[in-house]
Amino acid sequence: MKLVECVPNFSEGRRPEIVDAIRAAIAAVPAVHILDVSSDPSHNRSVITFVASVEHAADAAFAGIAKARDLIDLTVHQGEHPRLGATDVVPFIPLEGATMDDCVALARRLADRVGRELEIPVYLYERAATRPDRENLADIRRGEFEALRNEIGTNPARDPDFGPRQIHPTAGAVVIGARPFLVAYNVYLGPASNLAVAKDVAKAVRGSSGGLRYVKGLGLEVDGQAQVSMNLVDLEKTPLYRAFDMVKMEAEARGVSPTWSEVVGLVPERALFETAARHVQLRDFSPDLVLERKVRSAVSGGVSLSGFVSSVASSTPTPGGGSVSAHVGALAAALAQMVAGLTVGRKKYAAVDAEMKQIGLDAADLGNELAALVEADARAYTAVSNAYKLPKEPDDAAVRRTEAITEALLGASRVPLDTARACARVAELASAVAVKGNTNAVSDAGVAALLAEAACRGAAYNVRINIAALEDKSRGASLAAEATELVARTGKFAAQAVAAVEAAI
Repeated sequence: MKLVECVPNFSEGRRPEIVDAIRAAIAAVPAVHILDVSSDPSHNRSVITFVASVEHAADAAFAGIAKARDLIDLTVHQGEHPRLGATDVVPFIPLEGATMDDCVALARRLADRVGRELEIPVYLYERAATRPDRENLADIRRGEFEALRNEIGTNPARDPDFGPRQIHPTAGAVVIGARPFLVAYNVYLGPASNLAVAKDVAKAVRGSSGGLRYVKGLGLEVDGQAQVSMNLVDLEKTPLYRAFDMVKMEAEARGVSPTWSEVVGLVPERALFETAARHVQLRDFSPDLVLERKVRSAVSGGVSLSGFVSSVASSTPTPGGGSVSAHVGALAAALAQMVAGLTVGRKKYAAVDAEMKQIGLDAADLGNELAALVEADARAYTAVSNAYKLPKEPDDAAVRRTEAITEALLGASRVPLDTARACARVAELASAVAVKGNTNAVSDAGVAALLAEAACRGAAYNVRINIAALEDKSRGASLAAEATELVARTGKFAAQAVAAVEAAI
């Protein structure tokens, strides 16, 4: 199942009954889970965070927008935070199994419906934007509701992407988009008398003024305190701790120290882990060191398929081709096991019953082996990466670094070679069930064989590329030669299975 997060911002933070009604409208949509509701009376704004499948996310957002249209009047709204509409902004964020393209499609589908059914003008922003000058939310929201009310319909630059070319009289307009995970993060600088400092610090920190590229910031007065209000739009490029460190540095340069900070809504656990690890100078920290993560993984049976696909699609180098090859090999083993199971116990195939039982057991064993190789491949890559980070000076350190790199590359070659060996055996089993097994499932056996062949070839690529990186390639020559031989052997078994499929259909 593809999951997305949606974080609509509503221009109401002082009347709990209004916020509760909007929340209830969203929650009433099937398969929607509300994660958080945060209201700020000073900003007069509420943020509702929910997750849903791609099939239901747009319906839930629409329900919230419709309820806000009926209950919030922008003509009497006042608050510290800039706003354009009763529902001000609705971003979709890809989570497990979903992609940014999924979220862009959701944003555009929702925008079309809001414009048609609710008669609210809609502007698309961030990754869903249809024009470059609308990628930045601040550019769309410039002048807020009051300016848009005067300009829409007369200034072509203010024409909406969807909906009428006129403002909704009470609900204003709405901005809908798709973006990476954003963290709303505020740092307080003491009493309101420090507001000028907060404004100067926000200007120094935000990307549009030459600060941190992936930070948007404002200096505000909130509940009698000076606040640097920030949106961290890319935690990979600008971590939470870096934003705080820069605010602290800029504030202290002006004679002011931060008093406390807050996260509005939710934050990925890795952002807090990274901040904590940096604060205590914890070397080589990984979230895998966290006990609760290990427990959750063990109890849930490991990463879900959609979660694995999402992790492959991310910009991190692991899991990569070697892990994917092992995973595909495990799928091939599962299919071979299935066909063997569909053959066992059938009178028509009594002559091969014992053989099919053994194939089923062997396939299960290979599937488990390949599943373990998925993580082993990622660990092997990490070992290579760490070896390259070792110091090059003095000379004895350089020697140790070179040997460490060599050993890591050889280790990173042996793991995919194990994958190739297992895939060759899977292909042999797939060929056997294709030729001798239940003909009603012969196409499944063919798929198993083709997957095993592709996985073996992919694993062999990983063997060869690591050997190619060795200074002394002779140390890995035998590994590369075996990988090549395994690909050829697996191809023969796949050809036998394909022939059996073609003969049957």
